Amino acid sequence: MTTLLWLKRDLRVHDHPALARAASFGAPVVPLYVIEPEYWALPDTSARQWGFTRECLGLVAEEFAGLGAPLVVEQGDAVECLARAVDRFAVKRIVSHEETGNLWTYKRDLRVKAWARAQGIIWDELQGCGVQRRLQGRDGWAKGRDAYMFAQRVDVPKALAPIAAQHSQIPDLDLGDDLCPQRQTGGRPEALSLLGGFLSERGKPYRKAMSSPLAGEWACSRLSPHIALGSISLREVVQATAARQREVKGTREGWGGSLKSLQSRLAWRDHFIQKLEDAPRIEIRCLHSAYERLRPFESDGARLRAWAMGETGVPFVDACMRYLRATGWLNFRMRSMVMAFASYQLWLDWRSTGPILARLFTDYEPGIHWSQVQMQSGTTGMNTIRIYNPIKQGLDQDPEGVFTRRWCPELFNVPLDTLQEPWLWNGATGLAYPEPIVDVAAAARAAREAVWGVRKGGAFRNEAAQIVDKHASRKDRQGRFVRDGARKTAKVEKDTRQMGFDF
Repeated sequence: MTTLLWLKRDLRVHDHPALARAASFGAPVVPLYVIEPEYWALPDTSARQWGFTRECLGLVAEEFAGLGAPLVVEQGDAVECLARAVDRFAVKRIVSHEETGNLWTYKRDLRVKAWARAQGIIWDELQGCGVQRRLQGRDGWAKGRDAYMFAQRVDVPKALAPIAAQHSQIPDLDLGDDLCPQRQTGGRPEALSLLGGFLSERGKPYRKAMSSPLAGEWACSRLSPHIALGSISLREVVQATAARQREVKGTREGWGGSLKSLQSRLAWRDHFIQKLEDAPRIEIRCLHSAYERLRPFESDGARLRAWAMGETGVPFVDACMRYLRATGWLNFRMRSMVMAFASYQLWLDWRSTGPILARLFTDYEPGIHWSQVQMQSGTTGMNTIRIYNPIKQGLDQDPEGVFTRRWCPELFNVPLDTLQEPWLWNGATGLAYPEPIVDVAAAARAAREAVWGVRKGGAFRNEAAQIVDKHASRKDRQGRFVRDGARKTAKVEKDTRQMGFDF
């Protein structure tokens, strides 16, 4: 009987366990991708993400054609599309990777599971990264994750049994205006090029350069959207990086720290996605319930629009938001800063700002995004409260003002010594640039008092302890991350200061 291979965020044929499983039965395999209009109308999805996805689909379709199994593309509700494919191809088994997506995809998968059970269809879901389904606790998690990452990669089948189907045309979707002229290009060839370039040249200064929006644009791997959509597997990246680590070991070429940093961030990617896997509600509820009423649920519309458009009057924040709108990417420290500024200085609820950032990120990964949105908003109950000073960040990360002037050209003539605080310049009245919508220092003080004020009392600490037990990483008493999971360990959350894991 024909096996249906349901593709989601795994748009490749290399190191693809679900494809290998489907092919192992010796029967025809129908690779199917479902374009779900309801998903693409959600507040956390966007045209830039669809554009990247469509490019990945076009190239993986060519790969499947080379294996003898044309990619079938359906558009509509997943259950209805799967049902049509089951009837059309006499399918008795569906194979896919486990997906840790947003709350919408979680509920969709529950509907698919109920439908498949009712129809007598077997649905095999296979692990596709370091995230582990139905995890009982975090002790030993790192060991399991590493075992998966360093296991032998799965070979591409030599061929698939032919099916009576034609290659589907991939439609375009009208998702409205979403100008992103510098968006990255999707597809495996681009992913492999980026990986090779990073490991051979660009990644050498990564450890130091990744904090800068200027240097990070070139020095970061830029693989994040490809990993998010699966045009390259995380295991491929981990193992290629490990091979490069072995090459440079014992040399004085200066690669060691940067490669180690990349491996750490690849591991933290799975760590944070695991949080969403274990608690899907963190997309809509504060991880610690005490913060539910901290900020007004209905955000100030004027502040929200100013922040989203890069018109807050705080130059470095605005430059970062404008850059993100144009490119679909932002380096990790700046992602944290713009989110923290919205949550603390502008006092906006993360459920209003989080979807905006999600739409702007081409590399949107729900498991990373919602964990980090809450971390940078101070609502987890277990992380350090980190309120960024955007003026200091501008001085530190853009000391020559190149990035700020490029993305805020209204400030081109402002002297460097007042560029990050143009309201202090004696020529500020003639600028076509807004005045700051908040007093940055005063707003930070008020936010700090409010957030820390919630953390008092035994009830808060009791719930925080439960959160730490379920979600926090593990270290031993010497502060080292536990790999064997066998010892009694202190349960602590490492402050990565990251958001989005752009690598």
